Amino acid sequence: MFLDLGIATAFFLVLASFFAGFVDSIAGGGGLIQLPALLIGLPKTDTVTVLGTNKLAAVFGTTSAAALYRRQIKPDRSILLAMALPAFIGSAGGAMLASRIPTSSMRPIVLILLIGVAIYTWLKPDLGKIELLKHHSQRRVHICILAGLGIGFYDGIFGPGTGSFLMLVLVASLGYAFITASAIAKVVNVATNIGALLIFGFHGAIIWQIGLVLGGANICGAILGSRLAIKGGSTLVRKVFLLVTVALIIKVGIVTFQSF
Repeated sequence: MFLDLGIATAFFLVLASFFAGFVDSIAGGGGLIQLPALLIGLPKTDTVTVLGTNKLAAVFGTTSAAALYRRQIKPDRSILLAMALPAFIGSAGGAMLASRIPTSSMRPIVLILLIGVAIYTWLKPDLGKIELLKHHSQRRVHICILAGLGIGFYDGIFGPGTGSFLMLVLVASLGYAFITASAIAKVVNVATNIGALLIFGFHGAIIWQIGLVLGGANICGAILGSRLAIKGGSTLVRKVFLLVTVALIIKVGIVTFQSF
């Protein structure tokens, strides 16, 4: 199946998947690159199948990045579980509805939220530079449960901006440094990808050969990006986070206004 795409298309998809893994491993937003590439490269494929194939490729990169981060950064396991498990459930639920709810109706809301994320981060240059945890431990767990469930559901049904929303909750609401937040977000993102992937796989909405090949490219990008992020610390992650969020705003904004 992958070889049937043609050399130019296959190279384009592999390159896009590599850069998606690279960007996503640092500050999220890999879907900004990989999903549009798949939609362009597979123009005759149902959107749900493209979403499923994208999740298959992405899960390899996010898992690799999460493993690399865990070697260097050790966030509280209770926080990881409190956010990842609800995110898994939410993502599976969102994936079930992915083919039933028109995503066009969500774009204006997502656009407004992303603009808010970018402005908030830009106006607070010291945000996430150092770790200053907020709230008592039980309240942090409750925030993680609610955020994981809601953002996981969003990732399963639509997706763009998931990394930005996860990072904002972890940095602004809980007080984590950007580098720690990125490490936690990677684990949560693995959970959302697996949750959605199980549903897409059950319904046969995955092109396995393409997803597996792109998954290999995603791993290579994720390894490079994770190492760079760990070396550059929160300062680098914040810069990439802002760039990715602004790029998402532009992309979602263009699509939103074109649909009017």
